[in-house]
Amino acid sequence: MNYLRRRLSDSSFVANLPNGYMMDLQRPAPSPSTPSSSTSTPASPATERRQPPVAPSQSQAPPVASGGGGFLSSFSSVVKSAQMAQGVAAAAQAKSAAAAAATAEGGPGGTAPPAQPPKPVVRKPKILLVVDDPHTEWAKYFRGKKLNGEYEIRVEQAEFSEINLASYVNTGCMVDMQVTKGGTKVVRSFKPDFVLIRQHAYSMTPGEDYRSLVIGLQFGGVASINTLLSIYNFCSKPWVFSHMIKLYHSLGPEKFPLNEQTFYPNHTQMATAPAFPVVVKMGHAYAGMGKIKVENQEDFQDITSVVALARTYATSEPFVQSKYDIRIQKIGNNYKAYMRTSISGNWKANTGSAMLEQIAMTDRYRLWVDSCAEMFGGLDICAVKAVHGKDGNDYIIEVMDSSMPLIGEHVEEDKQLITELVMNKMASVLLGITTPLPSAVKTQPQSSQPRRAQGGNRSASASPSQSAQGSPQRARSASTSPSQAFQPGPIPATSGPGAQKQPPQLNKSQSLTNTFNITDTVKGNPTDDEAKAETIRSLRQSFASLFSD
Repeated sequence: MNYLRRRLSDSSFVANLPNGYMMDLQRPAPSPSTPSSSTSTPASPATERRQPPVAPSQSQAPPVASGGGGFLSSFSSVVKSAQMAQGVAAAAQAKSAAAAAATAEGGPGGTAPPAQPPKPVVRKPKILLVVDDPHTEWAKYFRGKKLNGEYEIRVEQAEFSEINLASYVNTGCMVDMQVTKGGTKVVRSFKPDFVLIRQHAYSMTPGEDYRSLVIGLQFGGVASINTLLSIYNFCSKPWVFSHMIKLYHSLGPEKFPLNEQTFYPNHTQMATAPAFPVVVKMGHAYAGMGKIKVENQEDFQDITSVVALARTYATSEPFVQSKYDIRIQKIGNNYKAYMRTSISGNWKANTGSAMLEQIAMTDRYRLWVDSCAEMFGGLDICAVKAVHGKDGNDYIIEVMDSSMPLIGEHVEEDKQLITELVMNKMASVLLGITTPLPSAVKTQPQSSQPRRAQGGNRSASASPSQSAQGSPQRARSASTSPSQAFQPGPIPATSGPGAQKQPPQLNKSQSLTNTFNITDTVKGNPTDDEAKAETIRSLRQSFASLFSD
């Protein structure tokens, strides 16, 4: 009997038994009190295998092994335990074999099983808040673009006057924006991920001080172009000029010719000016406003009384007899230089009629704008304004930030550059992905004209649409107001069937500069000089008829 128990307790011996061999031994013994139990139908082996072993309750007494019934009960429990252990071991072995096979197939030289297509992940779009006037629809420039090919960009555009916000330490900044739909004002709330600011955050006009909104965006930790630190610093022009003075002392007057300026914190300090004539600028004004030309001491005292009524600070700087104005702009890695010449004779080149033309970028101009772009931790979009005097010297007078107006015939290209710049900054700040910035969104051929020498004769670079024909790039002037600084007029067509039929004497896109300085720039044999002089005479007549209206 002991031998039989040892054999049945061996799991390998039980596993080798035929299927269902020991099923009869697992049946309960018939009770002597129920004679009909011997005729009951036994359970099938399949049903017996499907039923799990029921553990005896603690309240039930263990069965007493007596005679043959106790031995069969012990034998049945041993068989069940052996079968359960065998099943667990077989399942573990099959799982390890499957894992080894998958590793072998995916290794070198193997063919991985076809991967099932991943389920599409719905990404929440990134919200871009653009602060600009409604004349430019920025949503169309970001339409169809995605950050890293995954995140769509939702553009919310409004002016400072249409924005309210609240910022929190943990949840960030929440913006309420008033929009008009079907003649009804609707308030829309959202949490911006990035901000592009194209408006001045502060103006001396009553009700146009939005510095609190800039503080709220900074409080909420919202990234922007330009940085919110620089936007807040540009709310005071003398404060910006003080940082330009540092560049003037570090680079020297030859490399950074800054116009000398005097600051008066209030009207009581405006006793006298260093020399006359001077230009007095009242408070934080831009686009030609708040600037007065003072010829003598009596007029200076009159302006002092006006400053007292305005209750603001003021600056004065020597008046420069301007030959033309210069503006150098920088958008990311793209540079452009423009020259503006007043035609109406106003000492403000941005008032009345003026002629705008794009000129070649020089290393001197690049140094100006790159140096100013390092202020306040870095400016992604900026422009430097200077005056070229009749004495042949340049005088830097101002720096503009991302709120600068876009000028010239490449306005659309500049908007595309700003779009790419915002995309790169959003990917870097929000996703941690850094990509190189494009220097241009389209190929621009180099100018065939020589660069303008400093203080010498002016020669403009050719535009992309006109370089093939050899004509210099010029933008025709238009009557502008101080609030429309640097806004060029319509540009005459230079290509197409209409341009081919246009007579030479009606070509009004020629340079006014070349008209004035033709004796210095045109050289050749007498026959060529006479032909060019005749052309210049016809250009003068055309230009006079153009502005006589």
